[in-house]
Amino acid sequence: MNGLSDVRLTLHSQELAAGQEKGLRSATLRNAPSGLSRWALFWHRLHTRKALLELTPEQLRDVGLSREQAREEGLKPFWRL
Repeated sequence: MNGLSDVRLTLHSQELAAGQEKGLRSATLRNAPSGLSRWALFWHRLHTRKALLELTPEQLRDVGLSREQAREEGLKPFWRL
């Protein structure tokens, strides 16, 4: 394996461990539309996270998120769960 693959595997294993600890990984995957390719899933995450940053306080209250929670999720890179 080259160095990039080793780094990718390490990061992926860390993300999996973090997602399992929080119980969020399966919830995140369930919220994405089924049948998306990897790039379509990344595109979906990018746009939904950007939209999350633009929600009004009333809309955030409707979905049960604080401004800080929405900001934290909205600023995550698209490749992170």
